[in-house]
Amino acid sequence: MPRKQTTKTPPRRPDSDRAHSSTVEDYLERILELINTKGYARVVDIAESLQISQASVTNMVQKLDAEGLLNYERYRGMILTTAGQTLALNITRRHQLLTDFLGLLGLEDNVIYRDVEGMEHHISAPTVRAIEALTEQLKRQPALLERVRTAAQQ
Repeated sequence: MPRKQTTKTPPRRPDSDRAHSSTVEDYLERILELINTKGYARVVDIAESLQISQASVTNMVQKLDAEGLLNYERYRGMILTTAGQTLALNITRRHQLLTDFLGLLGLEDNVIYRDVEGMEHHISAPTVRAIEALTEQLKRQPALLERVRTAAQQ
């Protein structure tokens, strides 16, 4: 009796299974960036850089505080906890890797920015590792990189 062929589809992760939403990741990434450039992050700075209301930022910052990703003191600012800083650094590394990879391919900065913002929160760890390996190989093999760039432009 022949085997019945089945198509295996990957299981869908419900939103509740996602470790952190893209909004949470955007906040953590921005907070880390502000701390690294200004030495601190305040609600007003986050609101200005994300172009949203201070009330929305305050709500999210309180949520991040409750989740243990940062310590927030009203009117004083915030600091990332170890967990928050680790997550923010991972997000930043992922963002930079995708930016570097697409830059190697010769894409324009505005295209890279838009694409990275769309991809960075939805890419799996195995795919990140694969892109990282590919990026390293392309950097080491300029002739291959040029062939890839040429093929991508056709």
